[in-house]
Amino acid sequence: MEMQQIRYVVAVARTGNFSRAAEQCHVAQPSLSQQIQKLEDELGERLFDRMNREVKLTPHGESFLHRAIRIMEEVDSAKREAGEARDLLRGTLTIGVLPTIAPYVLPEVMAEFVEKFPGVKIVVEEDTTARLLKLLHEYEIDFAVASQPIRGEEMEVRELFSEELLLAVPPGHPLARKRTVTAASLKNERLIVMKDGHCLGDQVLGFCDRRDVKPRISFRSSQIETIQALVASGLGISLIPSMAAREHRKDLPQYRSFQSPKPSRKIVAVWPKQRPPRRAAAEFLKVVSARFCKQRV
Repeated sequence: MEMQQIRYVVAVARTGNFSRAAEQCHVAQPSLSQQIQKLEDELGERLFDRMNREVKLTPHGESFLHRAIRIMEEVDSAKREAGEARDLLRGTLTIGVLPTIAPYVLPEVMAEFVEKFPGVKIVVEEDTTARLLKLLHEYEIDFAVASQPIRGEEMEVRELFSEELLLAVPPGHPLARKRTVTAASLKNERLIVMKDGHCLGDQVLGFCDRRDVKPRISFRSSQIETIQALVASGLGISLIPSMAAREHRKDLPQYRSFQSPKPSRKIVAVWPKQRPPRRAAAEFLKVVSARFCKQRV
C-alpha cells in the first residue's frame, strides 16, 4: 500500500469521479485508475462501485476512507512539524498582548527567546482583550497573551500562570503599616482603576463586588504605571498585579497582600482552535511558562 494510492482513493471519494480526481491529483486518469485497482487487489475488496459517469464507495470503501483520511492528516502533520522545525530559525511571530502584561513579561522572555532563535522576527500588538480576540479571528496574530475570562467556544485557552493582585498604597498611608489587608480596608478609600474596556479594571471591581465593598472611584487610566504614579502621589489606592510591583523605590507605592482568599488573575494563551500555534509560538509560550510559573498563587 502506497501513500499515493491512499490520496487517490480520497480524491475519488470526494469528487465522485475518476477524471476529476485525476485532474485534482495532477496525474493521468489511466494511471490513477490502475493504482486504485492495484490497491483493491491487495485488499481483496472493491472500494468503489463504478457506474457510467460517477463512482460510489462500497461499504468497505466507506470504512477504508475514514482510515485513509486519518493517515493523510497524520502524514501532513508530520511534514508540517518537520517544516516548522526547519523554519524555526527564521520567519515572523506576531503576538497579541494586554498592555497590563506586555512590559512586565515580554522583555526577559523575548531576550531569552531571541538568544535561542535569533532568526525569528517578533511583532507585538498591545491592545484590549476584545481587540486581541478580533485580531485572532482575522488571523492577524499567531496567539494572544491575556487574562481570564476569555469568551468564545471557537478559541483554545491554555493557562500559563496565576498571579496575586496586591494593594498599592501611598508611602505613609495607614494601610502601609499593616502586614496584610482585607477587602473591608477599601471602604471609604479613593480607588484608582483601569478604564472601561480593560479586563484588569473589571477584575478589581469584581473583587470588590464579591466582598460587598463599594469603593469610591477617583481616577481611571489605561496605563498601570500612570496608576502607580497617582497612588504614589497620594491621590488614591489601587490593586496592582504582582508582576508590576516595584519595590525599593521611594517614588512608587507600597504594596500589601490581602488575606485569603486573595484576589488574583489568570494569565492565559489564546488562539483559534482551527489554527493551533506554530512551532515558534509553542517555543515562545514554553519560555513564558518556565519563567513565570513561580508567580502561581
